[in-house]
Amino acid sequence: MKSITINGSQRESVGKSSTKALRNAGQVPCVLYGGDKPIHFSAPELAFSKLVYTANAHTVVIALDNGEEFNAIMQDIQFHPVTDRILHIDFYQIFENKEITMEIPVQIVGTSKGVLNGGVLRRPYRKLRVKAIPSKLPDFIEVDITPLKIGSKLYITELKNEDYKFLHPDNTVVCQVRRSRLAIVDAEDEDEEEDGETTEGAAEAPAAEAQE
Repeated sequence: MKSITINGSQRESVGKSSTKALRNAGQVPCVLYGGDKPIHFSAPELAFSKLVYTANAHTVVIALDNGEEFNAIMQDIQFHPVTDRILHIDFYQIFENKEITMEIPVQIVGTSKGVLNGGVLRRPYRKLRVKAIPSKLPDFIEVDITPLKIGSKLYITELKNEDYKFLHPDNTVVCQVRRSRLAIVDAEDEDEEEDGETTEGAAEAPAAEAQE
C-alpha cells in the first residue's frame, strides 16, 4: 500500500486556546495513539489533502520536527459543520508484525453481460473492511464483474485470498446485477422459454387427437 508523509510539529500545549490558535494559523491539531502514550502534534491543513480528499487508501508516515517518525493509519477525522475545514485528526500507530484493520476501496473491472443487456449494477459496498499486517494491505480490492448476468450476485467469499481476511459475513453481497424494465432477456433464458412452449404444444397434441 502507498504511504504519504505528513511533516508535523509536536504540541506542548493542548488546551482549547492553543488549539484555536493553531486552527487560525491554518494548522490541524492531531493525536497519534497506539504507542506507549498519545502524541499530540499539528501539521498544515494542506498536508492532508492527498490523504483525506481521495477515494484511495494510504498508510501514513508522521515525521515530527524533533526527528521522530511513526508509521500510522488515519483513524478518525472531524470537519467543521459549515465550512468543511478539517478540525481534528486521530491517527493510530502501526507495527510491521501486528495486524491492523482498515477499509479498502473496491475497484470494479470488466463489463457485465447483464449490464449490457439492460440490467443495473448495484454496489452496496464502496469499501471493504480487511485485516492484515501493514505490508499485506492492498491499495484496492479488484472485483471483476464480467461473468455477472441479470440476477447474478458476487459474494465476498469469491474474493478471499491469503494476504488478508475480510471482516464481513460470508453471505455479504459485494455487487449484483438487477433486472430493470428495459432489460433484455438473456439468450439462454429465451431458449428455455422456447423449449417450454414446445413441450407445452407437444403435450396438447395427443389430447386433440383423442377428441377426434
